[in-house]
Amino acid sequence: MEKKEMHSLVKLARDTVEKYVREGKTIKPADLTPEMKGKAGVFVSIKKHGELRGCIGTFEPTQRNVAEEIISNAIASATRDPRFPPVDERELEELTFSVDVLTKPVPACKEGLDPRKYGVIVQCGWRKGLLLPDLEGVDTVDQQVEICRCKANIGPEEPVKLYCFEVNRYKSE
Repeated sequence: MEKKEMHSLVKLARDTVEKYVREGKTIKPADLTPEMKGKAGVFVSIKKHGELRGCIGTFEPTQRNVAEEIISNAIASATRDPRFPPVDERELEELTFSVDVLTKPVPACKEGLDPRKYGVIVQCGWRKGLLLPDLEGVDTVDQQVEICRCKANIGPEEPVKLYCFEVNRYKSE
């Protein structure tokens, strides 16, 4: 059986984590594909046997381009997600990666949202919580907003501003 070629964004995330975990070094992207040249917020999710193993990202761009955003967030996802210990070299072959490239967040109201299509940002003052779209077990806008409030430590009665965004999701098999 022929193995499907990995998308360049996913390959960059995987190569970044492998180099960092094995050698403690950060890679420099060589040939930037068109998807890597722009600026956008990016989330890198790592799973092991289908279970989340790390997920870190940026709401809006913090680096010069998407490639650098992926590199930064892939390392953070593998080593600094507070929910998990750092990825160990023995785990590398068991990991799958997904890269979500976010569109610019726009103001939203709950009535226009769809948890399959739109990610959500909930903001109260300086506190912000974000949830990506189309996540298993998150079927309603109310669930999305509640999870975002919890992530940002925003109480249920506190007034919030809502923003939505879409993602281009690239996954390893």
